[in-house]
Amino acid sequence: MVHAFWKDSLKIMTPCEVFHSTRRVAVAVLAGVAFAVTALPAFAASAFKSGEVIRYTVKQAGVKAGEATITFTGETERDGKKYTLIVFSARGFNFFDEERIFVDNKTFLPQVVVRDINIFGNKEKITEVYDQSAGSITVTKVAGERTTVQVLDKKGAVDNIYGFIYRYRRDTAVNSPQTFDVHLPTLDVTIAPAHDLSFNAAGKTYKATLLRSVPSKYSIWMDKSAKRLPLRIAGAIGIANTVMTLIDYKE
Repeated sequence: MVHAFWKDSLKIMTPCEVFHSTRRVAVAVLAGVAFAVTALPAFAASAFKSGEVIRYTVKQAGVKAGEATITFTGETERDGKKYTLIVFSARGFNFFDEERIFVDNKTFLPQVVVRDINIFGNKEKITEVYDQSAGSITVTKVAGERTTVQVLDKKGAVDNIYGFIYRYRRDTAVNSPQTFDVHLPTLDVTIAPAHDLSFNAAGKTYKATLLRSVPSKYSIWMDKSAKRLPLRIAGAIGIANTVMTLIDYKE
């Protein structure tokens, strides 16, 4: 069915004029679609993909203590719900820490975190369930035959440091001066760019931005290329004076 406006317009056009008019409309529509696609930030589409693995050497007080990986698994299901899964794993002399971080597909805020920890033979399994609307976290710890449950109350949305890193990579433009208020389960910090620098990692020299937190717990050296790789992360592992530095990257 042809709209009345087009009927009236077509009555006073020759067949050739009709052809060129409708062609111009089609081209305009296609151009608008193309603009909408190309207007999307390039960094949002190309920073990382499912299956990405970043490998780090872990040093404590300047001495190598082990290795760690961060794996962006991508979309997954747990208990019938869809999430995006990020897996952090660190292993070294007398310690093992694995975090399976199930985040919201859009916000990258944590929904469930499952941790397996073994430090000097002391094993714990910790499950954190986040109610982002209520700002609460239910933490269940299992150590041997002992199980404890604790509820943490926070004001507003609660974050995870690795969820923050991936959200930063996905959403934040290179050279952005943006400051971030990051509410973690046991600490609230403000993370902001401090300065740019050259950084050597995995046999390459990168242009990077150093992000620092206040209070001074986290420092993150973020690659300024399209990959936005976290080149070095300090403060993320729960052992004092521990720094992770990139040694390998696989898409």
